[in-house]
Amino acid sequence: MTNNHLSTSTYSNQELGWKGFYQQQLTLEDYDNTVFARVVAHHRSGYVLWSEQGQITLDIHSSLPAMTVGDWVILNEQHQFVRLLDRLSVFSRKAAGSKVARQYIAANIDTLFIVVSLNDDFNLSRIERYLALANEADVEPVIVLTKQDLCSDADEKRQQVMALDPMLMVETVNGLEPSSVEALSSWCKTGQTVAFMGSSGVGKSTLVNTLLGQETQLTRGIREDDSKGRHTTTSRSIHIMPSGGVLIDTPGMRELQLTDCEQGVSETFSDIDELAQQCRFSDCQHISEPGCAVQQTIEDGNLDERRFNNYQKLLREQRRNTATLAEQRANAKEFGKLIRTTMNDKQGRKNRY
Repeated sequence: MTNNHLSTSTYSNQELGWKGFYQQQLTLEDYDNTVFARVVAHHRSGYVLWSEQGQITLDIHSSLPAMTVGDWVILNEQHQFVRLLDRLSVFSRKAAGSKVARQYIAANIDTLFIVVSLNDDFNLSRIERYLALANEADVEPVIVLTKQDLCSDADEKRQQVMALDPMLMVETVNGLEPSSVEALSSWCKTGQTVAFMGSSGVGKSTLVNTLLGQETQLTRGIREDDSKGRHTTTSRSIHIMPSGGVLIDTPGMRELQLTDCEQGVSETFSDIDELAQQCRFSDCQHISEPGCAVQQTIEDGNLDERRFNNYQKLLREQRRNTATLAEQRANAKEFGKLIRTTMNDKQGRKNRY
């Protein structure tokens, strides 16, 4: 088991990340014989929550809304679910594989650490994908480049990442060295919630262990044939760091399909959006149209063609997934109406006889 080391300590709401945003949602009745709790782990059988009264478990039930690690809920005195508080931020994706569904990743995050390995797994397009997710959620992204000790051109790769956005925060670390990881401390203060996301085997578990000061997550070595790490973390969980920060660890993602993320993609590629406004035609597809400012900038060498191709790819992907999910929701709604109509008709016939 990799992440069942959930603390039995009791923390105040503030230590668990409680903010005025959640306070503003409360009514006078919400203070009467109730418990405020945060979801710290999600298993197949139920949720684990922390509160000022200690650890609480909630069994999965059809009456519960879809929740994820980081959510804040109100419970009654018997620790039964009352309601889910509105989220300050939420991360989700299209479920991996062919399944047509939205999968929540984590909620109520202040800073997203996008963990990327500096070895052969380094990939700018993947970084842009995670940035789109962060920008859609309106969460500050920080790029954390790991395995500095295994890379001979770390500075060059760091410059490549910074070229994506001059305002982007980028830190290069050796996850095994506490003094190196100290660069992340300003985002990990008491009550601040940070989440770590990245592909499988980028050194995320090693980084988490160093920040927590203990072997909370199992780690495994690098495969020699392709320099890729091995997947270790298998579920999402919350931990309190010695610094007081709230840390959400997530499994490595082999597939991160975007959905409902058009604003996040546009913000991530704002330079291309601004260029598109200068095209001669408002409906320019940026392929071969005359007066295309985007293609002209690529030809001038001032826009990386890889970046432009990834921009178009992510836009197409999120549109396709969003449309598919919307169609699924519409079909489910129509099916529900059909069931209710059928039941009402049966009841009506029954009452006539």
